[in-house]
Amino acid sequence: MQQALLGGGCFWCVEAVFLQLQGVTQVVSGYAGGHTANPTYEQICEGNTQHAEVILIDFDESQISYAQLLDVFFATHDPTTLNRQGNDVGTQYRSVIYYFNEQQQQQAQQMIEQLKAEGLNIVTELSPAPTFYPAEDYHQNFYGKNPHQGYCNFVIPPKLMKLQSKFQHLLK
Repeated sequence: MQQALLGGGCFWCVEAVFLQLQGVTQVVSGYAGGHTANPTYEQICEGNTQHAEVILIDFDESQISYAQLLDVFFATHDPTTLNRQGNDVGTQYRSVIYYFNEQQQQQAQQMIEQLKAEGLNIVTELSPAPTFYPAEDYHQNFYGKNPHQGYCNFVIPPKLMKLQSKFQHLLK
């Protein structure tokens, strides 16, 4: 089993996308990259802790590669907007890849360079994995538990449709 730690806006969205992928055995929403130990959602929303909303992914590399996870990551959020995804604005919504080893760092750097070579102004942060703090229980599998909630109705479905159209071969 391998792990990936990614942030691409609201963790409800990112979690909903990655839970659809074969080889992904667990996705935990949480916080990383800030200076406060055990932050709360309220503290994160105030923007003073510098944490990003992230997901910690456990995946089976024999079924899905880290590079494939990165392909999905870059295709299902906007890596060209600094500290923003749609109407979600703030440093907690930044595009970030936290790597656990040199191989992940190299793969992510290569993908960023490739996207930049294609003309995209990628602002995705690439940093060593810091301490990960799981979010409160009510944030876990939020979309699965609250599919009719307003945010879930309007923001997450377009990401899932993009996932289904581009990555059908990777879906469970």
